[in-house]
Amino acid sequence: MEKEFLFILPIISISFFATSAIVIDAFSKNNKNIGFGYSLIGLVITAVFSAYSVHLSVNSLIPFYHTESLITKGMITFGGYAAFFDVLFCIAGIMTIIASKEYMKRNYKEINEFYSLILLSISGMMLIAHTNNLLILFIGIEIMSISFYVLAGFIRTSLQSAEAALKYFLLGAFATGFLIYGIALLYGSTGNIDINTIGVYVNSGTKISLIFYIGLGLVIIGLSFKVAAFPFHQWAPDVYQGSPTVVAGFMSTAGKAAALIGFIIILRPMLTIDVYQGNLPKIFNSGTIKLIIALISAGTMLIGNISALVQTNIKRMLAYSSVAHAGYLLMGIVANTAIGWDGIAFYTTAYMFMQIGAFTVVSILEKNHEGRLNLTDYSGLSKTHPVIAATMAVFMLSLTGIPPFAGFFGKYYLFAAAIESGYTWLAIVAVIASIISIYFYIRLIINMYFKEPAETEMTIEKSISYLTVGISTAGVIFFGVFPSIIIYFSHQCFRLFMF
Repeated sequence: MEKEFLFILPIISISFFATSAIVIDAFSKNNKNIGFGYSLIGLVITAVFSAYSVHLSVNSLIPFYHTESLITKGMITFGGYAAFFDVLFCIAGIMTIIASKEYMKRNYKEINEFYSLILLSISGMMLIAHTNNLLILFIGIEIMSISFYVLAGFIRTSLQSAEAALKYFLLGAFATGFLIYGIALLYGSTGNIDINTIGVYVNSGTKISLIFYIGLGLVIIGLSFKVAAFPFHQWAPDVYQGSPTVVAGFMSTAGKAAALIGFIIILRPMLTIDVYQGNLPKIFNSGTIKLIIALISAGTMLIGNISALVQTNIKRMLAYSSVAHAGYLLMGIVANTAIGWDGIAFYTTAYMFMQIGAFTVVSILEKNHEGRLNLTDYSGLSKTHPVIAATMAVFMLSLTGIPPFAGFFGKYYLFAAAIESGYTWLAIVAVIASIISIYFYIRLIINMYFKEPAETEMTIEKSISYLTVGISTAGVIFFGVFPSIIIYFSHQCFRLFMF
């Protein structure tokens, strides 16, 4: 009981700070620093609890997070991979809040509700990571999504921001319909909404009905939208372009990671389904499910990178880049091996630092929410602001997958996992997609270093956002040089990832 309480502390902590922040907002309307400081303190405390949960998982030989819980009745899991992602969500939230302080003030929208929404979205993400129940998964996704809808349209005076929120809400609601209907069909065909029990059911030799596979397909469609995977990715460029820049960075990293872990939790028990005797054709098995995910992964990588080639707006370029990186991450699910899970954990960590860092640089250079967002605006940046240009170059090189930065090792582990599991063709597609991406990433570096400045005197205000850029740069370089640190913790946290 005591150990269960220690494992569940991160969720208790983030839920307390998220709800109490709303109350504090009501009594501190004239003091913008209270919400900012309180949210940071809450995320730091939650991150400490999450890190301790990782410590307990690493040093425990008993998979407490898969046992029948006295507190949550098995609906929520503890420690392990969930704790690992809890730490990532908290770090992403801390970096986003720091980056947003001056950005929101510059756009006359620095109000405490912004920080409350960040905390609420993280509480939804953590609930997704800890779920062992289809309804809990749905609740977590909706808490995260509703927070994102509001954050996307936070700058209400901007038509682009309002358009982004409206598109995200309408398409998100449509995708939610697929998800909840798929959950209903899974329940109807198995008689249970406990994911662990469903995993046992589908691997017990019982005849699986066609309704089950239809429900699983609908759930995959709903989660593919949340991950921004092909062909359900069209919303991402418009939403990321119109959203506040720091919010776009947060949604494309922490939000994507949360949806991905939901993908993993749902699909993991399905990836070992054998062919059973019955009325269904032999194509209904785990090999078919893997092939479908592999095709989604391949299409996502190619469409994301090819679409990014023609973008002139840097936020749209990074949005399509985000779509492509979702495809890389899906390779780990297709592999369904230890190196595949390690690759997902490492690449999610590396991508968080790369993408949040890049969007933070864009937010620093951005003028009046919609200014300085074309690639040509970055021409000659190395001459006017060499440090900012150097950090942006690091992020672009890492996103490309060039050593010794963290992005290289992330792609290496995922490519190796695909080859090891027999999906060499998928790894070849990934390599081709990475080669395509070199063009638009290096194009930005060429603009910064080999062209004349777009503005002879580009003024940038001193900002606390530089701290986020520094943390991101340090993370990309450090984990590129010492990748084994993340691999060790991810391997320990995923070692008992079985149903």
